[in-house]
Amino acid sequence: MSHCLLINLGLLAAEAACGPSDIVVSQSRTGRLIEGQAEYAVSVTNQCVCAQSNVVLRCDGLNSAEAVDPKIIRPLDGQNCIVNDGGAIAPQATILFNYAWKAPVDYSFVNSQPTCD
Repeated sequence: MSHCLLINLGLLAAEAACGPSDIVVSQSRTGRLIEGQAEYAVSVTNQCVCAQSNVVLRCDGLNSAEAVDPKIIRPLDGQNCIVNDGGAIAPQATILFNYAWKAPVDYSFVNSQPTCD
């Protein structure tokens, strides 16, 4: 019984160790123009030791001159977007998408739900 408790406490500690800095968002210009707008490539990487689901980023409505797959990222409201359709992003995994707009969007971390198995 004590081993189960230790394992569960270990999982809780790992989940608590996942923080805002564990979701790393980076982007760069691709060099392409879409309908006269610069295209940007975005990567969202989970650097936590646990999977993270329901990853929410600030996206200011997800404006784009090119189609963005809503299963990868989609608006929740006028300010925030959900990544990977709310599904888990495995440890060290990266979600990629492109968008085209007048200026780069500041995709900053809002929230996530760590899950350690």
